[in-house]
Amino acid sequence: MRKKSHDDTTVNSVLLRRPIQRWFPLFILPTFLCFLIGFIWPFLQGIYLSFCNFNTPKDAQWVGFSNYVKAFKDAGFIHAFWNTAAFAVVSILLINVVAFAIAYALTQKMRGANLFRTVFFMPNLIGGVVLGYIWSMIFDAILRNYSTYLTANATYGFWGLVILVAWQQIGYMMIIYIAGLQAIPGDMMEAAKIDGANGWQTLFKVTIPNVMPSITICTFLTLTNSFKLFDQNLALTGGAPSVMMAGTKVNMTELLALNIYSTYNINKNWHGAAQAKAVVFFLLVAVLAIAQQTATRKKEVQQ
Repeated sequence: MRKKSHDDTTVNSVLLRRPIQRWFPLFILPTFLCFLIGFIWPFLQGIYLSFCNFNTPKDAQWVGFSNYVKAFKDAGFIHAFWNTAAFAVVSILLINVVAFAIAYALTQKMRGANLFRTVFFMPNLIGGVVLGYIWSMIFDAILRNYSTYLTANATYGFWGLVILVAWQQIGYMMIIYIAGLQAIPGDMMEAAKIDGANGWQTLFKVTIPNVMPSITICTFLTLTNSFKLFDQNLALTGGAPSVMMAGTKVNMTELLALNIYSTYNINKNWHGAAQAKAVVFFLLVAVLAIAQQTATRKKEVQQ
């Protein structure tokens, strides 16, 4: 009797799958067309325009690699790259360490844990531009006591941006870490206690290895978000202060995304160079993200 019921279920499952397998291209087609029109075509056109001088895509004129040469000779672009790299390293470490620490504390059966989770997550719901202007007023109110302001000092601007982004993203990463911590098998933790492992040994030998999938995701998100950061940078400092380097005006707190935006708005002769910077920017983020994913996934353990 059980065998018959199992056979009937299998037959019904096959009958349900057949029309889905037959007609799935029809259902996928609208989404696939939107993907082609909204992403693939603009992406390929952007690569082509990086080799052209243009005001609009219709009047593009092929110039070869001159835009890339122009981009790499731009002192502002090189400075923005190193500035972004430093910002990414600091942000990745700060956000992930603090987010994991909060998540670990909130999974230790403390009172009011759900309330604290909500409070820590709320800054992630506020838009980047709004956050930028809010924190700009906060920092300037503090720095006014020292007869200065945020955009007058590159160091203040850099760390102000780090604090803003950390405050916004820690709550989001905390949620991912909480999910990872709650997925650790209870019998594994019990076995560690029976074997006499103390709190630190349990943390580094059991907890962290089992949370590596969450660490992979959070590191990926903080890495890509740090390199793609634009609206907070624009609203908080706008790249200021500016100095002259090799006859070129360089914005000291400008990150890569804002530098590309600023380059495009110089004049139409720089549109191609801005597009070349965008292509280099994409390749850089893609390579770093793939390398990070590969490195952290090797350390994940199978549960």
